[in-house]
Amino acid sequence: MRLTNPHPASVTLERMATSGQESGELEETAAIARDLIRFETVNFGGGRSKGETEAAEYVAAKLEALGLAPQLFDSEPGRTSVVARVPGRDPERPAMVLHGHLDVVPADAANWSVDPFEGVIKDGMLWGRGAVDMKDMDAMILTSLGDILSAGELPARELIVTYFADEENGGVYGSHFMVDEHPELFAGATEAVSEVGGYSIDLGGTRAYLLQTGEKALVWIKLIARGTAAHGSRVFRDNAVTKLAEAVAKLGREEWPVHLTATTRDQLGRLAEILGGSVDDPDALILSAGTAAGFLQAGIHVTTNPTVLEAGYKHNVIPDRAEALIDTRPFPGREDEVLARIREIVGPEIEIEIVHHDIGMEGEFSGDLVDAMVASLHRFDPGAPVLPYLMSGGTDNKALAKLGITGYGFAPLKLGPELNFPAMFHGVDERVPLDALAFGRAVLADFLRTC
Repeated sequence: MRLTNPHPASVTLERMATSGQESGELEETAAIARDLIRFETVNFGGGRSKGETEAAEYVAAKLEALGLAPQLFDSEPGRTSVVARVPGRDPERPAMVLHGHLDVVPADAANWSVDPFEGVIKDGMLWGRGAVDMKDMDAMILTSLGDILSAGELPARELIVTYFADEENGGVYGSHFMVDEHPELFAGATEAVSEVGGYSIDLGGTRAYLLQTGEKALVWIKLIARGTAAHGSRVFRDNAVTKLAEAVAKLGREEWPVHLTATTRDQLGRLAEILGGSVDDPDALILSAGTAAGFLQAGIHVTTNPTVLEAGYKHNVIPDRAEALIDTRPFPGREDEVLARIREIVGPEIEIEIVHHDIGMEGEFSGDLVDAMVASLHRFDPGAPVLPYLMSGGTDNKALAKLGITGYGFAPLKLGPELNFPAMFHGVDERVPLDALAFGRAVLADFLRTC
C-alpha cells in the first residue's frame, strides 16, 4: 500500500506546465478538467479498469502546489485514491469531506463526434468523457481551493479533500476500500459534498437549481437462465437464451408505480409553483419540466434497466447458460420489497445473483449546510429557485455514510436551456460549457468560505 506520492511532484508539474502552455487563454478550471479527461481512467466494472494512478498523481501534485500534503492509497495496483486535509478558520467545527472520483465509464469513439479522451474545446464547451461525470467538479475543487489559499485565506471549516478511485464500480476499490481500511482519514467529519447537484435546469423559462439531499439505493443483479446445450439446428425448447430473453423483456418493460418520499413531495410542490401543474399527477408534472425530466422522473419510480447480455460462443451451438445484468435502483429501505417483485416478474426458472448492493440515503432540505449552498448560488444567480433532489444514481457518499457522514450533491453549474444536461451523464458527446465551469469555481469557492 502506498501512503505517499512516489514520483517527484516536479515531473507531474512539468506536464501541467506544458498543458498550460497549450491551453493559452483557457480558464484554469477548464484547463485542469481537460487535462484530467486526457487520462483514460476508464472503469469497465467488475474490477476491470485502466486505472486512476496517473490522474491521482496529477491532482496530488496540484494539491502539493497549494501547500497541502496529499497522501495516495492503492487498493490494488493502479487503483489510487488521494486524500489531503485543509485546515479551516474555525478548528472547533466538524470537518467536511469534499470529494470527487477520478474514474469514468467507457466511451465508444465510433459513436462520438470528437475523440472522447482528447479534451476538445469547441462551441464554447469542453467535450470528452468525464466532462460532466465528474472531472469538471474535480477541477472546480482544485481551482476553488486555489482561489482561497492563494489569497491567504482558509475555508470556513476543515476540509478533507478526497479523490476516489472506482466510483463507477460502486466504490469497491475506492470509497468503500478507504472507509473500511482507513476510516481514521475521515475522523472528525460529519458532512460531505460531491457530485450531481447544484446544476441548473430550465423550468418553462425559469432557471432553477437542483440541490441533492438524497440518493436511491443501488442493487446490481445478474439474471441467470439455464438450459441444455444442443446443436443450433434442432427443434429445441430448453433454450437458456430464450428463457433469459423472456425474463429480461418482462423486467425491462415493468412499469413501476409512483412512489414519493419527503424529498420528492417537496420537489413536486415547488415544481407546481413554478410550472403551474398539479402534484396529483407527478409524472405529468415532471414531464412538463423538459429535459430536467430525464433525472427527475427516476426519482419517483423504481428502475430496473437491463444493461448487459451474455450467452453462447458459436452460431450453431445452443448454450446451456445465459446471463443478463440489471441496474436496479430501489428507494432507500425498500430493496427487499423490490427484489421480491423482481422474482415474481422473471419467474422461478431464472436465478438472481446480487453482484453489488449499496444503501440509499435521504436527508432534509434544511440546516446550515443547505442554507450555505443556497446562499452561495443566490450570490451569483440572485432569486433563482433551488429545489431538493433525490438522485436516481449513486455517489461515493454511500460509503461515507457508513461513518455517519451525511452526504450532499453540490457541483454548481449555470447552464443554458438548450443543453440536455441529464443526457450528458454516461452519454455520447459528453460536454460542459466553459462559462459554467467558471461559474462553478466561483460559487464553490464562496461556499467553502462560508459553509
